[in-house]
Amino acid sequence: MTGIRKDHTMASKTRDILVTGGAGYVGSALAPRLLEQGHTVTILDLYLFGHDVLDGVAHHPRLIQIKGDLRHPEVVEKAVAGCDTVIHLACISNDPSFELDPVLGKSINYDAFRPLVRASKRAGVERFIYASSSSVYGIKSEPEVTEDLPLEPLTDYSKFKALCEDVLAEEREPGFATMVVRPATVCGYAPRQRLDVIVNILTNHAVTNRRIKVFGGDQLRPNIHIDDMVSFYELALDLPDAQIDGKIFNAGYDNAPVRDLAETVKRVVEQDNELGGTIEMDVVPTDDNRSYHVSSTKAAEELGFTPKKTIEDAIRDLVAAFKDGRLTDTMDDNRYYNIKTMQALELK
Repeated sequence: MTGIRKDHTMASKTRDILVTGGAGYVGSALAPRLLEQGHTVTILDLYLFGHDVLDGVAHHPRLIQIKGDLRHPEVVEKAVAGCDTVIHLACISNDPSFELDPVLGKSINYDAFRPLVRASKRAGVERFIYASSSSVYGIKSEPEVTEDLPLEPLTDYSKFKALCEDVLAEEREPGFATMVVRPATVCGYAPRQRLDVIVNILTNHAVTNRRIKVFGGDQLRPNIHIDDMVSFYELALDLPDAQIDGKIFNAGYDNAPVRDLAETVKRVVEQDNELGGTIEMDVVPTDDNRSYHVSSTKAAEELGFTPKKTIEDAIRDLVAAFKDGRLTDTMDDNRYYNIKTMQALELK
């Protein structure tokens, strides 16, 4: 464990924040930004993807890193002590990773959730922000998938995300403000890089193999740049309780057909002066025609949140990381892939 608690004579808007999963994809981008804002940040994480993902801020005086399991009450109690805010990101993320070991997935994503919430309340936490998923909607025919539509999760991963939303609503009480965020698929570069989400997958194949494969193409996929996802959490910290308490917000940028995402990747990589050359694109039929789309109008109207970065920006950021050596051995290194890492570690 490193770091010290902040001096509470600092600006009143600074917080003591526990970020569960803070060494994950979003967390590795979020933690440095929170420190920049003057907050004290405690990370609780298993560090499955390496201990170096937070090296850029490892010696920051307001960063506390705790390697530990969310399922262990004594670890959670230690991590949340002295915190006034929790941003809960930790989970077995996405359907394939969850399905690899459903018992493990349930134990982390669902069974550990209410104990975490109750430990937070006992510790005096005033605000709890939960990262759910836009997958809780299932497949909708409505052109605008808004937060008030019924949830129809199709997988255990999304089912338990939805059940945790119910738990948080049950545990909400005066002085313990809660907020649920349903993010679109996050894309772009982060210190703990994921290359198993669609925009990042396509970019990796374009740069590394000079060829991308599109399955189907007409299916809609909602995405959000990782910088905008981080900005959403920052905003959620700054707003008064009345604007966020007990509320649910989608967080997305654009609902684009898979083929359009691939075309954008192809164009950006081909236009890069250093990489150059033609990117081949294969479009093949698929039996999986699931189409997901979400509306982020509520966040814009009620919170004033509007994404500042595009999917093209995310692709360019990834290309830059390939070129300057931040991303290497990207087809074979397990740390870029959740499911490969879990298989290699045999996590239980």
